[in-house]
Amino acid sequence: MSDAGRQRKSRTASDAGRSISHDELAQLQKKFSEIKHSINNALAVMMALSEMSQRRPDYAEKLATNVLTKAPQIVSSLQEFTQALNEQADAKPSVAGGSK
Repeated sequence: MSDAGRQRKSRTASDAGRSISHDELAQLQKKFSEIKHSINNALAVMMALSEMSQRRPDYAEKLATNVLTKAPQIVSSLQEFTQALNEQADAKPSVAGGSK
């Protein structure tokens, strides 16, 4: 078994005692859906501006401005979602294992 496989199996075994309520899962799914939608929108605009800038060089500045604005927002959204996932994982310790 590869190192990655052993690590994945170890994480899965250590997390097996954690549970998440249906409402918490629904909240995480909603947040994921919102983030996915905003990322898709930002990337669609970037792709459209990229295609336009190939035909009309004056769109290159709009593309650069859009990328410089949207890229940090995308990273921030993903970091927030990761933090929410980590908080859920930390808030749900195994009953048998006690609290953290």
